[in-house]
Amino acid sequence: MLDIRELSRRPGAQRKLQLSVPAPTDLGTDVFGVPEGSALDLRIRLESVVEGVLASGVARVPLVGECVRCLEPIEQALDVDFQELYAYPESGVEDDEASRLEGDLLDLEPVIRDAVVLALPFQPVCMDDCPGLCQICGARLADDPDHRHEAQMDPRWAALAGLAVDDSDDEGRGPSDDPR
Repeated sequence: MLDIRELSRRPGAQRKLQLSVPAPTDLGTDVFGVPEGSALDLRIRLESVVEGVLASGVARVPLVGECVRCLEPIEQALDVDFQELYAYPESGVEDDEASRLEGDLLDLEPVIRDAVVLALPFQPVCMDDCPGLCQICGARLADDPDHRHEAQMDPRWAALAGLAVDDSDDEGRGPSDDPR
C-alpha cells in the first residue's frame, strides 16, 4: 500500500518513487515465476488527475523456472511496465473493475501481479534453439549434438515384420507383365 496523501485532490501533482519490495506468493505459473520474498525493484510515477491517481511504472522481477524442452534451470530478470488509474470513490467512474483508492492508500500488488503473469513466456526455454531431450534415453541433446540411436522398430508394427514380401524376383516387370 502506498500513501498518496501529498497528491490527493491536486490534479497535476506528481511523485516519483523507487522501491524494493518482497515478492508475494504465487507470482507466476507452475513452470516459471518469481520466488516468494525475492526483491521486486519498482520505479513508480504517481500522478494526481481529476478522477483519482494514475500510477505507472516499471517492475524489475527475478524469474526462476525450468526449460520446457530440456528441464535445465533458468534464471533471468524481466522488466514489466504497468499503469492503473485509482479512482476516488466519488469520482463518478462507473467501471466495476476500476481500482479504487482506500482512503489515502493505493494497492499496487494486483496491478503488478497481472502485468508480470501476462508478460511471462508461455513455454520458457533455456535458449531459443534448445533441442530438448532424446525421446529414447532422455539425454540432453544440447550436451551431445551427435547423439544417435540405432533404428528401432516400433513395437506396435513388430507383428507385421514377418509378412514382408521379397520382391527381388519381380524386378523389371511392369503391370502389363503380370503372369496371371
